[in-house]
Amino acid sequence: MTPDAAPAAKRRPALTVSTVVAGVVVVVVSYTGPVAVVLQAARAGDLTAGQLESWLWALSLGSGVTCVLLSLAYRAPVLTAWSTPGAALLVTALATHSFAEAIGAYVIAAVLTVLLGLSRLFGALMRLLPPEVAAATLAGILLEFGLRLFRTADGDLALVVLMLGAYLAGRRFAASWATAFALLTGCAWTAATGGFGTWSGEVGVAVPAFTAPEFTLDAAVGIALPLFLVTMASQNAPGLAVLNAAGYHPDADRLVTSTGAAWLVLAPFGAHGLNLAAITAAICSGPSAHQDPERRYGAGVAAGVGYVVVGVFGSAFLGLFAVLPAALVAAIAGIALLGATGGALAAATRDASRLDSALVAFLVTASGVELLGVGAAFWGLLGGVLTHLALHRRQAH
Repeated sequence: MTPDAAPAAKRRPALTVSTVVAGVVVVVVSYTGPVAVVLQAARAGDLTAGQLESWLWALSLGSGVTCVLLSLAYRAPVLTAWSTPGAALLVTALATHSFAEAIGAYVIAAVLTVLLGLSRLFGALMRLLPPEVAAATLAGILLEFGLRLFRTADGDLALVVLMLGAYLAGRRFAASWATAFALLTGCAWTAATGGFGTWSGEVGVAVPAFTAPEFTLDAAVGIALPLFLVTMASQNAPGLAVLNAAGYHPDADRLVTSTGAAWLVLAPFGAHGLNLAAITAAICSGPSAHQDPERRYGAGVAAGVGYVVVGVFGSAFLGLFAVLPAALVAAIAGIALLGATGGALAAATRDASRLDSALVAFLVTASGVELLGVGAAFWGLLGGVLTHLALHRRQAH
């Protein structure tokens, strides 16, 4: 899917019930999971409430604006987010470096990202990726969410059964409303059983705070370089693989350059990393978002708008997300990803000659193994490609 995609796709509305619901699910998943790592890093660095508010504002605004602009530009559900592995790295780094030094490291990492995108090296490397390996990696990423959906039944069987039933009824009679039916049913059951927590947020507009970057060699080596490598390997590479597996092929280097530029602008306000998303991209690029692939970009736009709204009214929405029970979040995430998981498994196994490489990619990714601070998705991609090359060379001889 490219900026000059079929004119028919531009005439049909992309903001529909299903794409808006997919966007809402993306926002809920993002702020009930990954943001917890940011909060942990902020506590480790003993940041002030104003610095934390600015950090979340920068991440939300950067993710939201890039989601909207890139999704519209490519007519594809291009989802961006902040680097969760990068935030995990900061849990220890902020305990030994000042916040100004960390900001300087963010700037360096962002510049490296922009330079990589401009070099067009990232796209060249990603073009070597067999589509079956990309699909298998996506299936491995999503497997945990599918398993978590049914594990939730151990503690709340009624919730899972009711939500799955509502989803299947939607799939049978009104496919565009299937995920919405599941979400509404889950919320209704949670409310009826008193499962929601108490909202403790305050309504107010977030105030961004500029922190002048301080550049030190120690922070450049200890924060900037690892942050750059982890963001590229654990976020951008799997994120592009998700888009490719779903049949979307935007310019990889322009995507990386765009997210890197947004990161560079917002780094002094606390943004530790902006990159392509993988899991949330799968929510928006599968059939649950819309039956028509050419209209799924509306989910990316809806998610982006949601990010911006949360960023502007940060404290109020973070308090709202805190009242959602973990079972409800796990169930709706798993249900929203069912279609994407099935599609990824089908694409991964369609070529019998590449089953071995796809299987390696799937199993390594699903294992959750983390080596050298880099997540399993990267190692799954790498293992699948190396297996493919080894078998190809063997057959060539």
